[in-house]
Amino acid sequence: MLITHDTRCALDTVVDLVNTAPDDDTTPDGLGSVPALDDFVRNHQISEVGVLSEFDLMAVRRVRGRFAEVFAASDARSAAMIINELVAAAGTTPRLTDHDGYDWHMHYFAPGASVADHLAADCGMALAFFVVAGEQERLRRCEAPDCRRAFVDLSRNRSRRYCDSRTCGNRLHVAAYRARRKEATG
Repeated sequence: MLITHDTRCALDTVVDLVNTAPDDDTTPDGLGSVPALDDFVRNHQISEVGVLSEFDLMAVRRVRGRFAEVFAASDARSAAMIINELVAAAGTTPRLTDHDGYDWHMHYFAPGASVADHLAADCGMALAFFVVAGEQERLRRCEAPDCRRAFVDLSRNRSRRYCDSRTCGNRLHVAAYRARRKEATG
């Protein structure tokens, strides 16, 4: 599957956005304030965003929740329905652009769109490409029992199970190894 630079950026953004949601009552919301949203926008180099407000924060949290539903969708039809609703509500307006030193690429948000509509349009279209390509199963949640972070499995054989093999994957492999050693000696 060919993934263009702008699609990859949108995928990274949607994964990071979904992962800002608190896992439970003890985990803080990664988008707990307007300054946190401003940091998110700046860190992801989201272009054409004006001054952010509390209204923007609430709207982005709603979009984040809908994206989380896409990652939880049991089939392509369910994911497509959510994506279609997000993209339609955002007033998608495809256009070519070559800003900030990047070569020509697509933006799907309308000029002057809110940050929530911007995210819904660009990130929604990136997710739509996976559904269209029959690759919706690559939109996953970490299989570590104590982690439910979202990620996109871009491995060749669709075998990635953890959000990060150096943390979640390694931690589980070490625990399994220690359990085997304990059983063997024990």
